[in-house]
Amino acid sequence: MSSLYIHIPFCTSKCPYCDFYSQVGSQPQIDEYVELLTLNIKILQDKTSSPRPFETIFFGGGTPSLLSTKQIEKILHSIHSSFGIETDAEITLEANPGTVNLEQLQGYRQAGINRLSLGIQSLKDKNLQLLGRIHSVSQAGKCIDAARSAGFDNLSLDLIFALPNQDLSALEEEIFALLNFHPEHISLYGLTFEEGTNFYTWLQSGTITPCSENLYADQYQLLHEKLRVAGFEHYEISNFSLPEKRCLHNQVYWQREGCLAIGAGAHSFVNNGWGERWHIPANLQSYNKSLLQGENPAELLETYDLTDAMKEFVYLALRTSDGIDPVKFEKRFNLSFRQVFSSELDEIAQYLISSPTSDRYSFNVKGWLLYDHLISHFL
Repeated sequence: MSSLYIHIPFCTSKCPYCDFYSQVGSQPQIDEYVELLTLNIKILQDKTSSPRPFETIFFGGGTPSLLSTKQIEKILHSIHSSFGIETDAEITLEANPGTVNLEQLQGYRQAGINRLSLGIQSLKDKNLQLLGRIHSVSQAGKCIDAARSAGFDNLSLDLIFALPNQDLSALEEEIFALLNFHPEHISLYGLTFEEGTNFYTWLQSGTITPCSENLYADQYQLLHEKLRVAGFEHYEISNFSLPEKRCLHNQVYWQREGCLAIGAGAHSFVNNGWGERWHIPANLQSYNKSLLQGENPAELLETYDLTDAMKEFVYLALRTSDGIDPVKFEKRFNLSFRQVFSSELDEIAQYLISSPTSDRYSFNVKGWLLYDHLISHFL
């Protein structure tokens, strides 16, 4: 699958929990950045051997919905001219309530965006205030309604759980409220305290108290059970979808397939040898300078050997309900999965789903809860 990620590093305000590369941007900065992206696309085409039409495109950030419909249209036109876009390509745009209206959403849809990912984050106003979001619960509902009116029939909603002072009943209320919007896809993220964020500073000073490990596990289990009953497939640690509505773009990452990337702070994976990871420095000034000089802004971050490629293939696959396919592993690496990782499999055996009808290896829910610890066997 041929895929492209586009990073838009601008927000209306910086959320206190977010450690992604983003900043508050002025309109002239955003306008200039769109021009830089079109230069980046052309340079990427020149550096790509045998470029193919993209099957998935993902506008992430930051807040991509700060771009106008004409700017999104311009970027997509540039991509189509340089690489091509498959007629049935999945084209996702992340948007935040409070930054879009019906007319804008209609424009995105007409420009070619066919999958919308809305950063709802909570359906309690007090939680939205804690998280530093600019929208209210009422605005979130109106944004979802507007997305439907604009013709979006593939809608993903994000929610954050494990918030301070959030008990199981409060979370359950939010999940039922979320389901009332009938999304095709839901992404659920446990709150983390990343160094460099305001939340991390508040944690260190004791002004905010994190959710306990036991309550976190109970909340995760609750989400798993309630969404499965509602007809959702828990297909990745943090992601749930209705049948045939998985995010195709994100599956490219978990299947360790190639994905090109443009924009300051963006990361790409290229299938050269056993794999290469590239990144564009998270710096608007250097991004501007490189592109205006006709240079590729991306820098080589990591080159994999066979051993590291096999390890990454395994621990990425274990993020998903599809898990590890030994046949696919052997086809890719010309080695037996069971023979290469026999001792590691024995170490994690109690957390694997055993099925008499499948040779795949995948984590159960408890395995996903302990994912960071369990994958250390493969690092």
